[in-house]
Amino acid sequence: MTNPRSAGFISLMLALAILLFVPPAAVAQQPDAAAAQQAKQEKVAALKQSVAQNQVALKSYSWTETTQISLKGEVKKQEQKQCQYGPDGKVQKTPIPGGEPASQPKQASGGGRGRRGGAVKEAVVEKKVGEMKDYMQQVAALVHQYVPPDPQKIQAAQAAGNIAVQPPAAGVVTLSIKNYLKNGDAVALGLDPSAKKISSYNVSSYLDNPKDDPVKLNVTFASLPDGTNYAQQSVLDAPAKKIEVKVTNSAYKKVGQ
Repeated sequence: MTNPRSAGFISLMLALAILLFVPPAAVAQQPDAAAAQQAKQEKVAALKQSVAQNQVALKSYSWTETTQISLKGEVKKQEQKQCQYGPDGKVQKTPIPGGEPASQPKQASGGGRGRRGGAVKEAVVEKKVGEMKDYMQQVAALVHQYVPPDPQKIQAAQAAGNIAVQPPAAGVVTLSIKNYLKNGDAVALGLDPSAKKISSYNVSSYLDNPKDDPVKLNVTFASLPDGTNYAQQSVLDAPAKKIEVKVTNSAYKKVGQ
């Protein structure tokens, strides 16, 4: 979900979309450069106001967050949490009973030699599970450096000429950012300027080596009946370890209803 920092990021991105992708004809129609600049500023102000209103609207909702962790295509763990914003403006999450725990290794049966062999196998499995947890912690730490994005890094990328704005396709403007956090990484942000909403956010990065430890994060957005925009689903894919983490936000309702 968006928070105050991500709301500022979205404002920045919408502003860039307006400032970087203004049709030449629109500028040519302005008889005075100052008037053209004022028109741009008014558009940016309107976009920022829309984003701020969306953030306020989100804080009046509660929702269910469902997390699935899969290994080699098989769901190993699923948990649900009830979420809503607290007085401090941060999301508070309460576990919902009934989540499925990670698959447990089967205990070896039999006597003597079989028990010893089972103990060795169990130790190997536990070691692999420990290594997997460490890997997931590294991935999670990396993702937190991308989500929510840092406006200062965006501005640095713009200053370095690492932001490209693609022409609208199906009403969506795509901002492509390279070398955002690491050399060779890529961020793609989809914006709907007419609706003043973010529609998608995709990250392609890596842990230590882009060939050995690639990581992809795809976030899709949707709108509630009143038009409030929210992150509907986030999918994290770590193909080197065949791990996928899917987070889905659903069952939105007004707090107190």
